Amino acid sequence: MFFSPSANCLAYYVKYRYLLYMHRALHFIIQHWSGISGNVKGGLLIVFASLFASIMASLIKHIGQDFAITQILFIRQLCVTLIISPILFKYHRTVFRSNHKSVYLVRVVFSSIAMITGFTAVVHMPLAEATAISFGRTLFATLLAIIILKEVVGIRRLTGTVIGFLGVIIIIRPDTNNIDVYAILAIISAFFVSTNMIILRKMTQIDSPSTIMAYQAIPITLIMAVPALYFWKTPNLNELVTIIIAGGLMSIIQYVTIQAFKVGEAAALAPMEYAKLLFAVFIGIYFFDETPTIWTLSGAILIIGSTLYTMHRNAVHNQKLGKRPPPPNT
Repeated sequence: MFFSPSANCLAYYVKYRYLLYMHRALHFIIQHWSGISGNVKGGLLIVFASLFASIMASLIKHIGQDFAITQILFIRQLCVTLIISPILFKYHRTVFRSNHKSVYLVRVVFSSIAMITGFTAVVHMPLAEATAISFGRTLFATLLAIIILKEVVGIRRLTGTVIGFLGVIIIIRPDTNNIDVYAILAIISAFFVSTNMIILRKMTQIDSPSTIMAYQAIPITLIMAVPALYFWKTPNLNELVTIIIAGGLMSIIQYVTIQAFKVGEAAALAPMEYAKLLFAVFIGIYFFDETPTIWTLSGAILIIGSTLYTMHRNAVHNQKLGKRPPPPNT
């Protein structure tokens, strides 16, 4: 596309002003951090985690055009394992002690499926569309809580869940003559992420965080190693750095999210995660020339609205039972 010199100047000016405002906002936050309330601190951390998650997804989308997704995930998981290795060494005598190894095996299998299907969808779908469908995990989690945890769900929460799935259908617009395989993969990923949310909800009450991290990072790295070696393509320095950055961002996302839920309440922080969609739209337009359709935006509004309502009803339900809602799976 042809741009005139004046248009280029305007674009550079907009970028400059954007970076300037971001710098001022960050400086203001750092300067006044100690005086900010816990929920606001946590909300800001979740927004940053969402930004990092969108950047990580965009890096994988970019590098996934030339490399098998399993190779990318193997290198990424290797980076995550190396980053958490000090914790593993520190607690090496107890970190693998658990009476629920079979549960961890199931979680590893589900996580591997969720990663492969989810990031394959990210590589081949518009970033905003894949991100919007991924929010369906909370809706799946509600249904699985009914089936697995035997939770009683009222008509209002059930209605909200149905409306959310209607939003997913609007986004993928199923057509028997032209099935979007990658949209199906995105839905499969959301389902398996939700199963991990259910499993994690149970395991956090039984085992330590270091044990949960160890049984997640190391087995998945080993699982990804087999197909990664089969499809191996030696990356150049720039490509390797891109994948390593994606792996580093994954660890940062987990750390920032944990810190957010230390200072803020889950009910107040969870809605902030939807900033990820805004970042995905911006990155998709700016870097991948992807303009979200009216279907994507309409479906996303239904998914987000129904999910927020479902979380509200869950909070009300937990309050009645005297429970504190758990943080979402990262």
